[in-house]
Amino acid sequence: MRKWQQNVKKWFVNHSEMPVDVVMDLPRITIIGQLHIYIENHKGVLSFSNEELRLSMKQGQLLVKGSGFVLKNILPEEILLEGVIKNVLFIDE
Repeated sequence: MRKWQQNVKKWFVNHSEMPVDVVMDLPRITIIGQLHIYIENHKGVLSFSNEELRLSMKQGQLLVKGSGFVLKNILPEEILLEGVIKNVLFIDE
């Protein structure tokens, strides 16, 4: 059933003017240099430390590694992280 839903969503994206991230429920990630990362459409914080941020996504997890991390803004589906960003990794569950 899920594969069918994904196929319908992909068809809809290809035949409409709707943004892919909205229709497919994907995260939107904006990185400014190595200093800021702004993540929209996450499902919650799984862990946070000075060197790592792990977020739950609809499909898996997002892992951000670096140093000197500070959460500047956190909302139910948005997060702004500052620090030295070294890696951004998607993890499939």
